[in-house]
Amino acid sequence: MRGMRPVVFVTGASRSGSIGDGIARRLAADGWDVAFGYFDGYDAAMPWGSGEHAELTSALESLGARALPVPLDLADPDAPAAALARIRDELGPVVALVASHAHSVDSGLLDTSVEAFDRHFAVNTRGTWLLIRAFAEQFGADGRAPATGVPLTPPAGRIVALTSDHTAYNLPYGASKGALDRIVIAAAVELAHLGITSNLINPGPIDTGWMTPDLAESLRAQTALGRLGTPADTADLVAFLLSPAGAWITGQLLHSNGGFHLPV
Repeated sequence: MRGMRPVVFVTGASRSGSIGDGIARRLAADGWDVAFGYFDGYDAAMPWGSGEHAELTSALESLGARALPVPLDLADPDAPAAALARIRDELGPVVALVASHAHSVDSGLLDTSVEAFDRHFAVNTRGTWLLIRAFAEQFGADGRAPATGVPLTPPAGRIVALTSDHTAYNLPYGASKGALDRIVIAAAVELAHLGITSNLINPGPIDTGWMTPDLAESLRAQTALGRLGTPADTADLVAFLLSPAGAWITGQLLHSNGGFHLPV
């Protein structure tokens, strides 16, 4: 029945072991219904390959959640609004948006192509902006979803996006995430009158299948707590920010990274 559990939309939850996957499972356990976005075209081109959407759907349902997998190519400017509309029709109004998707293909200043640069910004920056805009447009002046009249509180109006501090040799990814930061901080101000909070998490080094053993060891040595992060570490902070206890936090970039890059 609609209204029994709040609805969250988690992007980038396409495969087992990903950060998005961990966030989706944690929120389902916390009492959320979960729509999750995936894009097989990107995953198929990466070392880990395409995810198993049925597996995550089953896992979320076993935790008591209604689950909705949503194919989502964020390079398409019409995709964000279409996704939010579908979720609203099938699950109800979305009261929290967790943007954990990323397009990331390593290249530097001298070897990044214009096509690669534009793709990173289309997905990581423009796509997230359009998701945030479509999310905010659900909120009427009276705090209800215009299409359904369903109250959006409590909890209501939560935006959390994952960011990164990559720069050298990962230029288009790092630059697009830096631009994303400004959009999410702007949302904290511009959407505050709707009761929406908006924050960023920099999760630090989390091995979700992309690290070589040598890289994992190097990153572990640069982390004050002496280990790599896990998807659950990020999910814990997301769960807090989406809870009533996190309602006073907005406009922040939070480093949940075990002390990565501190002097050790």
